[in-house]
Amino acid sequence: MANGLNRLTARGVANLQAKGRHADGGGLYLQIDGNGSKQWTFRFQIAGRRSEMGLGGLDAVSLADARKTAARFRAEVANGRNPLELRREAQAAERAAAEAAAGVTGRTFREVADATIAALESSWRNEKHRAQWRATLATYADRLMEMDVADIKTEHVLTCLQPIWTIKSETASRLRGRIESVLNAARARGLIPEERANPARWRGHLDHLLPRRTKLSRGHHAALPWQEAPAFMQRLGERDALAARALEFAILTAARSGEVRGMRWDEIDFDAKVWIVPAQRMKAAREHRVPLSSPALELLKALGEPTLGELAFPNSKGQPMSDMVFKALFERMTMPGITTHGFRSTFRDWAGDATSFAREDIEAALAHRLKDKAEAAYRRGDALEKRRALMEAWASFLEKRADNVVAFGR
Repeated sequence: MANGLNRLTARGVANLQAKGRHADGGGLYLQIDGNGSKQWTFRFQIAGRRSEMGLGGLDAVSLADARKTAARFRAEVANGRNPLELRREAQAAERAAAEAAAGVTGRTFREVADATIAALESSWRNEKHRAQWRATLATYADRLMEMDVADIKTEHVLTCLQPIWTIKSETASRLRGRIESVLNAARARGLIPEERANPARWRGHLDHLLPRRTKLSRGHHAALPWQEAPAFMQRLGERDALAARALEFAILTAARSGEVRGMRWDEIDFDAKVWIVPAQRMKAAREHRVPLSSPALELLKALGEPTLGELAFPNSKGQPMSDMVFKALFERMTMPGITTHGFRSTFRDWAGDATSFAREDIEAALAHRLKDKAEAAYRRGDALEKRRALMEAWASFLEKRADNVVAFGR
C-alpha cells in the first residue's frame, strides 16, 4: 500500500499470537506482550527525539479506529506539535469540565468510589449490599484509595486481588468487578482517557494473569453432610439462646440467613401454616411462600406472643441479628468451618440423595429459579402443597435421635 501504510488486516490482527511489535505502517504498531495482551502504540519523532504513546487495547480500539488516531497524530507531528502534549492538555480540559458537571471535587479512587456508590445505591435492593460494596473496597482495595484514578495500572489492581484470589475466590471476583466499575465511572467522567483500557477488566486481560475461578476452589459455603444433620439439631436444641432458635428455624425451612434474621411476625400466617417472605427481602426480588412444618410452627409459638410488625428474632436492641451471631454459635459448638448457608446445601443433598421428591419442587423450596426457560414457562405455580410434604419429611428426618444416625466428629 502507499507509503507502506495499512499493512495489517482486521482478521490478521485478531489471529496474531507472536509476541513483539507488529507494524501497520506510519508509526502505528500492535504490541503483543508476554501474556498475550494486545495494545496499539504510535511511535513518532519530533525535534530529533523519538517518542511512543499508547492508543489503547485491541479489545477497546479496533484497527480502523487506531488508524484514524494515528493519521491525526501524524498530521500534528507534521505541523511540529507533540501529540503527547496535546493529548495531556485535552485530557486536563476534559477532566475539569467533567468534574465541574459531575460535582466531583477529587480524583482519588476513594472519592470516585464514593461518588459511584452514591449514584448506584438507589438501584440496590438493601442496605447490606451497599455496606458490602463499601466494606469490600475498604478492606481489600485500600492500596488504591489515595491514588489518582488515572495512575492506576494493572499491577496496582493485581496487588489487591492476588493475596485473596485463591483463598477467597468469591470475594476476590466481586472485588475485581467493583474496582472495574469504579474505574469505568472515572473514565465516563473524563478522569481517565477514553482510549485507555480498564486495568481491572477480566476478559482479554486479567484472565491471562489470574487463574480462572473454575480452576480454583468452587467457593461454596461449607456444608454439613446430611447424615450428620439430626445429631447437629439435637445439640442445637440443647442451647437456650435466641440465635440458636433462629438457626434452627433457618435449617427447618432451608431459608437464607438474611431472610430469617429479617423475618417479621406479620409475615407468618399461623392458620395457613405459611411464611410469606416479601419480594424486597428475597434474592430473586419476588415473593416466596414457605410452608411451615409442625416443628417450625412449634418453634415460633414457643418464642412468645407475636407482635405484628416486630422482628421474630431481634437482637438486644430490637434490630435484626448480625450474621456473625451464627458464626460465633458454630465456633462455640466447635464447628467453625460450617456456615448457615451451607445448610441449604445439606438440605439439597438430603432431598436429592435420600428422597424421591421432584427436582423442581426441591429447587422451589430453595427459592431457586429454574434454569430451563421452557420448563419455567410451563411451571406457573409454586407447588406449595408438594413442598409442604417435602418440608415435613425434612423436619421428621432432622428429629431423628442422634443414636440412630451417623455421629459427626468434633
